[in-house]
Amino acid sequence: MGAHAMRQSMCAGILLAAVLSTGAAAAETSVKFSLDFKFEGPSAPFLLPLDKGYYKAEGLNVSIDTGSGSLEPINRVASGAYDMGFADINALIKFRDANPAMPVKAVFMLYNKPPFAIIGRKSRGIGKPTDLENKKLGAPAADSAYAQWPIFVQANGIDAGKVTIENVSFPVREPMLAAGQVDAITGFSFSSFINLKDKGVPLDDIVVLLMADYGVNLYGNAIVVNPKFAAAHPDAVNGFLRAFL
Repeated sequence: MGAHAMRQSMCAGILLAAVLSTGAAAAETSVKFSLDFKFEGPSAPFLLPLDKGYYKAEGLNVSIDTGSGSLEPINRVASGAYDMGFADINALIKFRDANPAMPVKAVFMLYNKPPFAIIGRKSRGIGKPTDLENKKLGAPAADSAYAQWPIFVQANGIDAGKVTIENVSFPVREPMLAAGQVDAITGFSFSSFINLKDKGVPLDDIVVLLMADYGVNLYGNAIVVNPKFAAAHPDAVNGFLRAFL
């Protein structure tokens, strides 16, 4: 083969590779995915497939955004702004009860039990559920853990009338407990523990009362999907779950 023919062959090969590459990219299905909160340890199973190319291998172009609470991914997916998300199954049940026509459903259960917890400090007199009586509990109104407070109260014989509930925002919840402005808070066991440790609270002073260990028998977070997206792209949903697993 002459030099000119070889150059033509090489150019043709490069062009073919570019066309195939463009075609593969065009064939990828875009998936907008919403987490329930900021990037933390529990986000790792969703981020690892992104880093390792597992989603790509399934023909998916996945983007993952943080959220600001359990309801946000549900609203995002139901509205169609996001295709899939990670949300508390209990919040989803409550949402579907209030909005039966809104299109969102769970397709994969991730947490066998939820991380809902009461997090207190020994130095504030918190060691068991009934210690919350005559104490101040910091609880964001939209917190999924706080939503289970009535069940926790009933299961543990707490006189709720003796507990002062202070409505606090998510960003100041742990700082207020660290500063002693409240005696305990509602939250996720892993997040609040790490946040309090980061605030300098001694580890032996942190008490985590996991609600699942105190009579609150529920499932936790699940992967949710917009049914219209699932109907249009069933292979994308299956591919996402394969990559995640």
